Amino acid sequence: MNADLSLLLGLVLVHLLGDFALQPRRWVEARYRRKVRSPQLYLHAALHGGLALAVLGAATLTHSSGSSWAMVLGGALAVAVSHTLIDLGKAYLSPGRLRWFMLDQALHLLVLLGVWLAWLGDWRPLIAFWQWLFTPSVLGIIVAYLVVTRPLSIVIALVIQRWSAEIDNPGTLIAAGARIGMAERVLVLTLVLLDQLTAIGFLLAAKSVLRFGELRGAQDRKLTEYVLMGTLLSVSTAMVLGLLIRLVAEGG
Repeated sequence: MNADLSLLLGLVLVHLLGDFALQPRRWVEARYRRKVRSPQLYLHAALHGGLALAVLGAATLTHSSGSSWAMVLGGALAVAVSHTLIDLGKAYLSPGRLRWFMLDQALHLLVLLGVWLAWLGDWRPLIAFWQWLFTPSVLGIIVAYLVVTRPLSIVIALVIQRWSAEIDNPGTLIAAGARIGMAERVLVLTLVLLDQLTAIGFLLAAKSVLRFGELRGAQDRKLTEYVLMGTLLSVSTAMVLGLLIRLVAEGG
């Protein structure tokens, strides 16, 4: 099983190399500019096919069951063709949108997963993953991570909105505070689940140092209290949620 998993990780590794380390910026620009007529599009796809061929070929040579070389060639061809189609579709979308970048990478990874399963000729790893995914402990962790993002941002904003009007000009980027809060809660939740509660203290200390210079004046007392309230609500809710998940998991 370790060798099979190494093949999947190898495919992901060469995908990252091909899509980022080995793809010049001018190739990306040419793809968006010339679309289907861009030679760089097909050169980039051929590079991915070649990298996949090398990984699949190496795995076949070392695999005890001696997988079919037709499967190796078919897998490399599937990677190259799918990469062409996915990147061509992306070329017709806005290049500056995170959603399209994430969709692009997700589709590529799904193709690699399909090639890996076809090479194995066995769906049991996928079935085992789904069975693991739908266990109560894993579902609880997924729910917790979803809760600490947007839902808790709305709750905290509603709790402190009565004091928001008293802050004339917080001097921050638009929606930056909400994004920082989400990242903060995700990190705190992760630390709680890993039983690293001491690290949360370092996180709060580091944030306090960063905010000290801008909030030390007496005239900034309202803003100081406002930021402190939001921070404590954010951290405490993430900690409580993480501790509840741990109690449920340990109890089960």
